[in-house]
Amino acid sequence: MEVILAKKAGFCFGVKRAVDTVYEQAEKGGKIYTYGPIIHNEEVVRDLEKKGVQVIASPEELERITEGTVVVRSHGVSEEICRKIEKQGLKCVDATCPFVKKIHDTVNKESAAGHQIVVIGNAGHPEVEGILGWCKTPAIVIESEDEARNFCYEGEKKLCIVSQTTYNYNKFQDIVEIFEQKGYNGIVVNTICNATEVRQTEARKIASQVDVMIVIGGNHSSNTQKLYEICKQECENTYFIQTLDDLFLELPESVRLVGITAGASTPNNIIEEVQNYVRINF
Repeated sequence: MEVILAKKAGFCFGVKRAVDTVYEQAEKGGKIYTYGPIIHNEEVVRDLEKKGVQVIASPEELERITEGTVVVRSHGVSEEICRKIEKQGLKCVDATCPFVKKIHDTVNKESAAGHQIVVIGNAGHPEVEGILGWCKTPAIVIESEDEARNFCYEGEKKLCIVSQTTYNYNKFQDIVEIFEQKGYNGIVVNTICNATEVRQTEARKIASQVDVMIVIGGNHSSNTQKLYEICKQECENTYFIQTLDDLFLELPESVRLVGITAGASTPNNIIEEVQNYVRINF
């Protein structure tokens, strides 16, 4: 059996930067917090907890903290949360992914200029919530093509369309096309990060060639979920796992090719464990 491992599997630039930042702060000692899980990977979060890093889950919890360092997660946070950290007299270390930060700057500027912001992404996702928190006026979130088709905007403002960095690239293009067909005026800023687009393209190509596809990542990871959806379209035998412990495969002898990819918040050691296990045991 041959195993094909995606070249772009595992930590992306923004995630590695955020994780390294927290570990560096933990080594310095003192009370260290992250606002929300630093990334959507439970294994990483648990390891940081062992080093004394605590997760702040809400604004109310933040208000009860009076000393220490707060690391802003890779997904970013709203402007209000940044101000709360400052108001509490806490040291703020911003580990927001630079690509997400660029979206914050874009929506802040364009909403101030009078545009109606439309965010294509998953409502309730931390990154999307953070983006909404940098808009000067209420923004609109569109999650799917159906929502785009049913969308009716009667306001006078021109639209400014941006995207969650980990959104499905092809779906983003389809939704933009729907908006264009409706005749809405405005600007489109493709804010899907290049790493996401490259990973999705590679995952689709591998999944179309293999008999079995394995996608590794956290259950709450949006970019991993998108990879799974893309691979499932190309390969019916696609499996979504967090770690090797979740891998229960009984492969028939006819299986000759297995593909492996992983979300941007998946540590390399987990990927290597899965890859080695499949190569040795099948």
